[in-house]
Amino acid sequence: MERAEGDLLERFARGERTACARLITLAEARDPRFAALYDRLAARTGHAHRVGLTGPPGAGKSSVVDQLLRHWREADLGKIGVVAVDPSSPFSGGALLGDRVRMSSRLGDPQVFIRSMASRDAHGGLAHASVEACDVLDAWGAERVLLETVGVGQVEYEVSRVCDTTVVVLHPGSGDSVQAMKAGLLELAHVFAINKDDQPGGERLAADLEEMLELRSDLVRERALLGWKPPVLRVSAREGRGIDALANAIDAHRRELERQGAFAEVRRERRAAHVRALVEATLHARFFGSGRGAGELGEELERGLDAGEGPYALAARLCARISGEEQQR
Repeated sequence: MERAEGDLLERFARGERTACARLITLAEARDPRFAALYDRLAARTGHAHRVGLTGPPGAGKSSVVDQLLRHWREADLGKIGVVAVDPSSPFSGGALLGDRVRMSSRLGDPQVFIRSMASRDAHGGLAHASVEACDVLDAWGAERVLLETVGVGQVEYEVSRVCDTTVVVLHPGSGDSVQAMKAGLLELAHVFAINKDDQPGGERLAADLEEMLELRSDLVRERALLGWKPPVLRVSAREGRGIDALANAIDAHRRELERQGAFAEVRRERRAAHVRALVEATLHARFFGSGRGAGELGEELERGLDAGEGPYALAARLCARISGEEQQR
């Protein structure tokens, strides 16, 4: 490892925020130097409680995060990291940084590290380096790492894959989206938070959610066996009302995971999923690149498409080509 990288790790080990920021920047840029640095840090991860907050646009997720930061910092419960995944600018591709504006009350706190990341073209609404950023903050010594995401696409499923506790933030105006909510989301959410409950419809939304959970009796029984039923909490981030109950519910879910001995398995599966994603990304970049006709197989793919070759036959032939090349190595 180069001296500069070694110095970076030394500064990071001392808790320097600039070193933490630099590592996340390397991850987001997919800098080749990050892989070796990340592997050195991996053994220091696994302590932080990772909390994902997701939900439809306009639910006030960033404001809820800001209030949670206030609650935990006033209780002096250690360092907290926040990874806020912003929508990408259609012109620059960069994060719009709106989340950091709404969390500005904590920007000067040395025990809080907030990083905005662009969603870019990542599936599920998560920035491609969000997992690594959470790991860096974990290794930095954060007791809690909050991952706030854009509420579009398959984001809820992605959040549940990389977090220990998933909080779905809704608001009275999201009633239609709740009615269309897939049953799978009920299985993934550990806590429901209805923000802006002072607006008309807050009580009705809470009742609808409770009814949906009750109708999914199989889900309730499964949760009961684990000692956990997703609470439906009404909060107002603007007024700070209900935040203590929300923070307590999040902490209670962590205690339940610890009681059941589930933390180790959750972390192992998260590491395995990350490795699978890295393998997929590496193979895609090598064989297909980032543009039409790019990569080792890009031109062959284009020729197959031009020849009208069937998708399955073409995929099988390309896979055979990949397998053959690997056997020759």
